[in-house]
Amino acid sequence: MLEHGGRLLRAAQRFGIAPEQWLDLSTGVSPWPWPVPALPASAWHRLPEEEDGLIEVAQAYYGATQVLPVAGSQAAIQALPHLRACGRVGVIAPGYNEHAHAWRRAGHEVVSAPASALLAAADDFDVVVLIHPNNPGGDRFAPELLLDLHARLARRGGWLVADEAFIDATPDDSLCTHAGPDGLIVLRSVGKFFGMAGARAGFVCASAELLVALRERLGPWTLSGPTRWAVKQALADRDWQAQARPRLIAASNQLATLLQTHGLPPQGGSAFFQRCAHADAPTLHDALARRAILTRLFDAPASLRFGLPADAAGVARLDAALQEILR
Repeated sequence: MLEHGGRLLRAAQRFGIAPEQWLDLSTGVSPWPWPVPALPASAWHRLPEEEDGLIEVAQAYYGATQVLPVAGSQAAIQALPHLRACGRVGVIAPGYNEHAHAWRRAGHEVVSAPASALLAAADDFDVVVLIHPNNPGGDRFAPELLLDLHARLARRGGWLVADEAFIDATPDDSLCTHAGPDGLIVLRSVGKFFGMAGARAGFVCASAELLVALRERLGPWTLSGPTRWAVKQALADRDWQAQARPRLIAASNQLATLLQTHGLPPQGGSAFFQRCAHADAPTLHDALARRAILTRLFDAPASLRFGLPADAAGVARLDAALQEILR
């Protein structure tokens, strides 16, 4: 099992600080979740049904002709490597480590490299996995560049896998509207933008043939009834979405400015987080944790990822802690 952010209870136990006292900045999940209303009793009582309208709402939200609900994009990340013969796979690094881990475990030869190296050597790979925008690196890619890359791979029967878990704040950059042809697979997450990480919900946009194979691999009922009901309402709430996007972007810019003032210029980020390289990142991570501020530590390169504080008090608390630690 690889390490992930969001381990608040473990941090609380390690540092002897009650969970409610922490400022948890360790994930890229929006601190302003979509307000889930009371669920109808039938969502708990009945088996999930595909005719509940979720697919149609998701198609409209993502602008995709074919979508498959999955138990978070993680479920697709683990299953996709088993849907093709073993080959050579280029995976962006630094990035979400589960991608390389899944392809390697399925027997593929995995090359982890920066995006520039993968793009330059794309003809050497059967599959290229990019994170758009990248977590934690912050790399962003012009849709035209990615579509050209897909065309190069598809001519040889290859795949481009685009993990768009953090793209909802800038949906015009998404490849979902192009995800009909063979070889272009787009992964989307509900947890980050909608602040519904606990629902474990995501979608795959790809060709109908690939989605059939993926569905067979995953089996029935990938999402629970309550999750399907709540996600359907969230994806349909266009007014809430329109308000959330500029709020996330403004908060991320504010966070970047704050970090810069403390000598921690971000090396990459998105609307959901900022990543800062630091020569002694473990010590800084520990010092913040002793002040009940949880961040995400990365070893290679040594860096911390900061999620968004939920309010002015959280911003002030982070500001004061960094001032005390780094003065």
